[in-house]
Amino acid sequence: MRTSIATVCLSGSLTEKLTAASRAGFDGVEIFENDLLASPLTPEEIRTRCADLGLSIDLYQPMRDTEAVPADEFARNLRRARHKFDLMRRLGADTVLVCSSVSPLALDDDDLAAEQLSRLAALAQEFGIRVAYEALAWGRHISTYDHAWHVVESAGHPALGTCLDSFHILSRGSNPKGIEDIPGEKIFFLQLADAPLLAMDVLQWSRHYRCFPGQGGFDIAGLLRHVLRTGYDGPLSLEVFNDVFRQAEAAPTAVDAHRSLLVLQEAAGITQLPPPDFPSGIAFAELATPDAQPVTQVLDALGFTRTARHRSKPVDLWQQGEARILVNTGTAARRESTALAAIGLESPDPPAAARRAEALLAPVLPRRRTPQDIPLDAVAAPDGTELFFCATSRPELPDWQTDFIPVDDHPAAATAAAATDLAGIGRIDHLALTQPWHHFDEATLFHRGVLGLRPQESVDVADPYGLLRSRAVSTADGAVRIVLTVGAAPTDGDAPAQHIALATDDVIAAARRFSAAGGRLLKIPANYYDDLAARFDLTDDELEIYQELGILYDRDAGGAFRHCYTRTVGRVFFELLQRDAGYQGYGAQNAPVRLAAQHTA
Repeated sequence: MRTSIATVCLSGSLTEKLTAASRAGFDGVEIFENDLLASPLTPEEIRTRCADLGLSIDLYQPMRDTEAVPADEFARNLRRARHKFDLMRRLGADTVLVCSSVSPLALDDDDLAAEQLSRLAALAQEFGIRVAYEALAWGRHISTYDHAWHVVESAGHPALGTCLDSFHILSRGSNPKGIEDIPGEKIFFLQLADAPLLAMDVLQWSRHYRCFPGQGGFDIAGLLRHVLRTGYDGPLSLEVFNDVFRQAEAAPTAVDAHRSLLVLQEAAGITQLPPPDFPSGIAFAELATPDAQPVTQVLDALGFTRTARHRSKPVDLWQQGEARILVNTGTAARRESTALAAIGLESPDPPAAARRAEALLAPVLPRRRTPQDIPLDAVAAPDGTELFFCATSRPELPDWQTDFIPVDDHPAAATAAAATDLAGIGRIDHLALTQPWHHFDEATLFHRGVLGLRPQESVDVADPYGLLRSRAVSTADGAVRIVLTVGAAPTDGDAPAQHIALATDDVIAAARRFSAAGGRLLKIPANYYDDLAARFDLTDDELEIYQELGILYDRDAGGAFRHCYTRTVGRVFFELLQRDAGYQGYGAQNAPVRLAAQHTA
């Protein structure tokens, strides 16, 4: 279906918004009146600019407080409308959005509303314009889509139809099934927006917290299916008011917006994309660093062994069990400090995973390689992390490990088998990635739509210097877990560190081995353990050991979770954890204590 986006969704000047929408692949735009008023371009120049960019102007909006008003007020409204319709003709827009009135002058009189909307539509028809009437969720007398349709149907004018807005419908808890009772040709426009499920004033909810489909808690795909059953054949248009989006760069926001409609159309059964290739594990995590020594000292103390070096690049493979860490000191990957730069995702069909990622507008990354190197498909996540789709030790597929030459007498296979002692690390349990403050919702949609990971509820975590927002995404079986975190303020200077969580069968033994090897664990205040004794029935010996090693504890109906942390190296630290099979969380209750301890470490 054709796609459109309201200019209010994006930051910048009108020209910048139009350019971003076009480059992201949209077919049309809704021109928000404030954007036109602030533009130095004439309506004719805007029309030409849109045509040059391949964009249609699908809607001009909004026209407010028009209907069900006293006669003298309606006369003024018609005068205003005539002027706007003339402007729209110059602009090349043929549909205007009229919102249900919130004016204190509006009367609770459906017959009057229908009669005045019919007169407005008759005037619009003289200019070749249609009127799409929308029920605002906070409308003074008309606030539901079925009520708005009743008024439109009563008016009975061919140039008058309804506009359906998913936020206004779903935020009120209205049943969207009734949409199927509206003839498709009378649905003049469809606006789509998602939102997190919040208990707050609906007007403030709408004006500040809307997001793109798939980023919130509404069933947008279900609503869309109801709309399609009417025979509606107009565009799918996004109208999102969001404080973060309007401050972020327009180009990536527009790409994220278009991706949301691609995922939505797939979910609603409109189009078919390359199917998800659900990752089955984490093949490796890659650290980029200007100085390998600090991080390799930590890896050595954790029990990792440097098993191999890349045949053509300054990249070392460190391994323990099924946990693999690449340390990259090359200039192309070098950062100001050590950072998590790339993730290798174990993919059943790596080329298929790459095809889906590309279809969903993920940037495909060029890769420097020699003729002998294994071809690896890679894309960039919204935070810039490189995601490689790869295969490990599967004879039927090219193995990325063949690019690495064993060092000394530590072949990778032997090392993987050797790390089976009680204190050994078995695998990477999860990765925590810091998101730029304006990419958090985008990251959620990206990991869900592109990788097929299931998002959990967003969690707010108290940091001593602000509030962090965190959301985990994972496969159904937990083989791949990624935690997305963002700070509250639009600055990267104090962004939370990234971390790699390593699973072990005995966190106490693993922590002791790390300490004995010279590693430094994060020290946790004694007050935490005093509180732990009150919350859980733990023995004095357990509490003493946990406090000695800085081990934190959590438990739910599924089991227990024990974890501790290394000191931070650059922007990365490691977590050692022991997870009971039924425990599905990440120890979020302990995060404020850990964050405070890191600030004082």
